[in-house]
Amino acid sequence: QVQLVESGGGLVQAGGSLRLSCAVSGRTFSSYAMGWFRQAPGKEREFVAAISWSGGMTYSADSVKGRFTISRDNAKNTVYLQMNSLKPEDTAVYYCASDRRAVHHGAEFLSWTVAEYDYWGQGTQVTVSS
Repeated sequence: QVQLVESGGGLVQAGGSLRLSCAVSGRTFSSYAMGWFRQAPGKEREFVAAISWSGGMTYSADSVKGRFTISRDNAKNTVYLQMNSLKPEDTAVYYCASDRRAVHHGAEFLSWTVAEYDYWGQGTQVTVSS
């Protein structure tokens, strides 16, 4: 079965950095776009960043643009989220997800809505103290 396992969360002071990792198994990782989402208490899950199957296309939410960077290593079946200049409002559970659509004829695409992803990790907590 498809499994996504996040790691790298924790407690950090404002202005600090964390790097999240998401290891994927049970699916041809290099055939799928990947995304990161987050959910704070009492709020809906929101898009953070996405990356196409090859890594050639990325897209980030305005709230994290310039601070967070998504990347992937297809040889390691892993997607990363480098988070710099963290703010207290970044506090949330962070989830990685795999796009439901496999690559077709090498076309680059990515998605930023929850409905476009069919497999999700269990989440990792990120807490930013002020």
